[in-house]
Amino acid sequence: MAATQVVRSEWTKIRSVASTVWTLSLAAVVTIALGMLISALSKAEFDNLSTRDRLSFDPTFISFAGMSLGQLAMIVFGVLVVSNEYSTGMIRVSLAAVPQRGTFLFGKIAVATALALAVGMATSFAAFFLGQAMLGEHKASIGDDGVLRAVIGGGLYMTLIAMFSMGVAAMLRSPMLSLGILMPFFFLISSILGNVDATKKVGQFLPDQAGSKIMQVVTPIGDDTPYGPWGGLGIMALWVVAALIGGYVLLKRRDAQ
Repeated sequence: MAATQVVRSEWTKIRSVASTVWTLSLAAVVTIALGMLISALSKAEFDNLSTRDRLSFDPTFISFAGMSLGQLAMIVFGVLVVSNEYSTGMIRVSLAAVPQRGTFLFGKIAVATALALAVGMATSFAAFFLGQAMLGEHKASIGDDGVLRAVIGGGLYMTLIAMFSMGVAAMLRSPMLSLGILMPFFFLISSILGNVDATKKVGQFLPDQAGSKIMQVVTPIGDDTPYGPWGGLGIMALWVVAALIGGYVLLKRRDAQ
């Protein structure tokens, strides 16, 4: 089957599964709503901030506060896109129709990535503008130094989270196992490693912590991170590439089951 036919087939599959559509919608709603709430609370508390906290105040980054929960839905989306066929047994039919496993996986990831990118970018811009509206006189402008980079970076961050999840799901095949590893990794292990002094230098090289650097405009006082915004996104991209290569290698070697 030609690559264009594979892409068209994968688009039909993703569009016809309600859970994938709902998870993308949820990612957008949660990110925007929570970002607006945190922005409104930050405005109310601004006068109570210390001088040090005011110098580190980053209105752009605050509007992306909801992304910590929004990425949860992106993880679920990435896992479901790849592992749904394993859980239903449809993978045998798909691989019989597309024996070239690299083409099959590329088509699936290409379609899902394009969807995640479209939703991620729309969500990031919406979260920024609505969050700044909540911040009132403390808001940033899209034309300020570093702001447009941060907003575009927010969309790229959400996309890379979904892609990383696709790679992990391709390796593990099981949706429950994939989510059982990814959820604690991003919401527990990463936070612990990033906030404990003894492991902080390790934690800052994990995909979510490195990637989120792209959304910062104001560098917090005392921040000694050894890379900048694009460097952090590059580290995250390396994690994604490693996960996708792992998924491809295992898909080539294993039977369809």
